[in-house]
Amino acid sequence: MGKFEETMHFLEGLKMTIVGGIFLAISLFFVLTGTKIPWYLDPAWVTIVICGLPLLYLAISRLVYEHWVSSALLICMAMVASLIIGEIFAAGEVCFIMALGALLEEYTVQRSKKGLKDLIDLKPQQGRLITKSADGTVNEKMVNAEEIQLEDTLRVLPGEKIPVDGIILSGDTSIDQSVMTGESLPIDKTTNDDVFAGTLNLYGSIDIKATKVGKDSSLEKLIRMVQEADEKQAPTQRIADKWATWLVPIALAIAIVTYFITGEIIRAVTILVVFCPCALILATPTAIMAAIGQATKQGVLIKSGEALERMGNVDCITSDKTGTLTYGNLEVSDIIPLTDISKNDLLKIVSVSEIKSEHPIGKAVIEHSKQEGMNVPEPTKFEIIPGKGLKSEYNGKTILSGTLRFMEESGIEITDKCSSQLDKLLDVGKATIVVAYDNEIIGLIGLSDVIRQNSKIVVSTLQDELDTEVELLTGDNHKVADYFAEKVGIKKENIHAELLPENKVEIVEQLKESGKKVCMIGDGVNDAPALKTADVSVAMGGMGSDIAIDAADIALLGDDIEKLPYLKKLSNATLFTIHLSITISMIINALAIILSVLGYLDPISGALVHNIGSCAVVMLAASLYDRDFSHFVITDSVKNPESTIKVGTVSK
Repeated sequence: MGKFEETMHFLEGLKMTIVGGIFLAISLFFVLTGTKIPWYLDPAWVTIVICGLPLLYLAISRLVYEHWVSSALLICMAMVASLIIGEIFAAGEVCFIMALGALLEEYTVQRSKKGLKDLIDLKPQQGRLITKSADGTVNEKMVNAEEIQLEDTLRVLPGEKIPVDGIILSGDTSIDQSVMTGESLPIDKTTNDDVFAGTLNLYGSIDIKATKVGKDSSLEKLIRMVQEADEKQAPTQRIADKWATWLVPIALAIAIVTYFITGEIIRAVTILVVFCPCALILATPTAIMAAIGQATKQGVLIKSGEALERMGNVDCITSDKTGTLTYGNLEVSDIIPLTDISKNDLLKIVSVSEIKSEHPIGKAVIEHSKQEGMNVPEPTKFEIIPGKGLKSEYNGKTILSGTLRFMEESGIEITDKCSSQLDKLLDVGKATIVVAYDNEIIGLIGLSDVIRQNSKIVVSTLQDELDTEVELLTGDNHKVADYFAEKVGIKKENIHAELLPENKVEIVEQLKESGKKVCMIGDGVNDAPALKTADVSVAMGGMGSDIAIDAADIALLGDDIEKLPYLKKLSNATLFTIHLSITISMIINALAIILSVLGYLDPISGALVHNIGSCAVVMLAASLYDRDFSHFVITDSVKNPESTIKVGTVSK
């Protein structure tokens, strides 16, 4: 930044703007008391220099370097025209109120970024590195956070921040994760639980293994995502910028015509003063940034103003099942041999097939095997067939594990016994794995998932209070989907089951073609294409995959599906505020222009009326940051026993 730019930046600051306001107030005192002073001694000149020069520089630089006819140019025209006719106070008032409006916007933006500042302040600076010497002695030393490497062992004492993302190797504690998840209560943690950088260890001493360090940590990702959100503009904001392009010639045309008809230059200058689109330009970005700041406080990360606006127009939410409306914590509940094979042997064979799988079902099988003390060998060959299952080789024979359709497409005979047992599992909503070994179905694995405690309330709130349809998109079979949808209150006609990733995309596209504004919520890699296809997308930010989070416009940081009604209500309120602000600004401008043409306003009163309206609009948008949407933040304190069930349990 050069010396001249530094000077302009200094003049734009709060202190100098206050100085400009003081001199403008002195000038106003002379005007109101009728005190006559030479035009060249008017104190408003100081205001014009302090507030007008940065505005003039901005208008010229945009015009010359960016070829952009901006609102700043129109304001400068009004300022210069006022000076030409000797209205020094009016010229100073125009540029001062614009500078004041810019400061209000900056204040609101900075206030809404408080969540980001808090996150940056939470970045741990050091960690306790644990190492072992050759003789087995355990050594502990403090190291800078950036020196911590993957797989390092770290000790975190009570009251210390966790320096990196990791997994607990030993110890029990409670951790304050509010900065990451918005949860108000500490979370109990024990061995094998995940912990996140920047969160606070409250009670016990724990040893952790670093799993994500530096820029890969959850906190760093969160900071980057918030920064990206600040840099993106919303469509309404860009429209406002475009309006400024044609407002300039229209203002000039009306001013010139008025001058030729009335012969009064004051009327023409007043038109230029009141035509300045201050409120139009300031209201939208202020509302967007205030809403993003409000959402950050609640553990909802909105990546862009554009996403927030699109969410306000959404009338249909499509949701994956596992990991979104359910916890995604699958557990093996049934091991059913269909031949003379034992349960242990069946479990071992399916575990061999699933050991390299990243799917929640596969992980549940492997976890169950570990609990049984089983040593699972790796297959000699391994292949994923997306949406269908796995194909692997073990002891020279082929293992297939997956859906019934996968077996049929692979030419495996489906026995009556298999179909009967499979129906029993599906009737109670259990996830299933059909296992074939050496071209013969040898057994079934049943798994239970747990519906999120407040899923039913979330669906009800969206459908009944916020007039938003909820559609279920799942790869599960129809019986599982129907059973689940009934429990959470999704309408039968809104159930779409047995979907591959490309099928989810097709459903989203069909809904969009029917005229609906679609939001997709998901958590897995298989949801990423649909997330990108939807008008706006929401990812489960805690347990969700990095791919899903990167593909989505909005992330629920604590996997809190309960925040979805809050997000929808906030988006609706933001859109309403933007439209109201623009309407108010246009009405004020229109009335001021009419009064100026008729001669009822002069440059001084015109500037006052118009720019007071601009400040009012900015403050209306800023109110979003502290507005209370608590009614739509569904918490665990909302008791709904029927919503806490296992998919796969028979209701008594």
